[in-house]
Amino acid sequence: MSAGAQTWPSRPIRLIVPLAPGATADIIARIYADELGKALGQNILVDNKTGAGGTIATAEGARSPADGYTIMFISQGTVVFNIGLYAKPGYDPVKDFAPVALGGSVSNILVVSPTNPAKTVADVVAQAKIKPGEMTYSSGGTGTSQHMSTVLFERDTGIKMQHVPYRTTPAGIMGVVNGEVAMGFYNTPTVISLIQSGKLKAIAITSEQRSPLMPEIPTMLEQGIKGFVFNTWMGFAVPKAAPDPIVARLNTELIRISQLPSVREKLGAQGIDLMPPDSPAQVDKLVKDELALWVPIIRASGATAE
Repeated sequence: MSAGAQTWPSRPIRLIVPLAPGATADIIARIYADELGKALGQNILVDNKTGAGGTIATAEGARSPADGYTIMFISQGTVVFNIGLYAKPGYDPVKDFAPVALGGSVSNILVVSPTNPAKTVADVVAQAKIKPGEMTYSSGGTGTSQHMSTVLFERDTGIKMQHVPYRTTPAGIMGVVNGEVAMGFYNTPTVISLIQSGKLKAIAITSEQRSPLMPEIPTMLEQGIKGFVFNTWMGFAVPKAAPDPIVARLNTELIRISQLPSVREKLGAQGIDLMPPDSPAQVDKLVKDELALWVPIIRASGATAE
């Protein structure tokens, strides 16, 4: 064990989150950061960096010193989807990062403006077929789960829509609220309050079962979109050459934190599902398996960030 690993951490740790405050990634990251700081006896400084689908922040994380003082918040979007969408994302998720632990997963909800007459998935599909390629949908950026779930929706229903990527998730959601775009698939935590307040209309949820938080929202499966289950996972990684003892300590602490009743309650209240405790090797395998699955799907769809 190196001297640095033995004395780690002796100063605050930066947690890079490649999405804006208020996005699902930010909500999860801050819940864990608070408890991780207590466990390690150092402040965990959440550093939100937006832009280019998270590639700017993730590339910065890849280039950071591998000394345990930079943690990267990763997601299916940044380390899987972006590899299919960007010719040069600026990082290699397998070569540049050492996965540490998973933080949770979320489903998406298909939402429209309350003024939209659509009540079912079939209604939305019918609207899109009136003028192929003209109906709009928003996202918090190219390569996000919101973008990719709509790419799958297009593929599975045979429709074609126009993607309007906003700079941040909250801005993309407000595009639906204000009627600037027709619809969007958004992470459950980011739209619960807007649905409950009547500012958004929920059409369907992408989980396999209905959400206990909003059991009145039917699943995509229930509405006849066969095989349509979309849950996005998120977690933590460090630069590849970080000392094994630091990776192991972070994995132990993050798994312990995920089992705390207070944390489980906070995550559950946001519609965030916990994932089984995994070792760094198991998270690494998940990333590789997801790359093998998704990159061909994305490239076949023609979706690109360039």
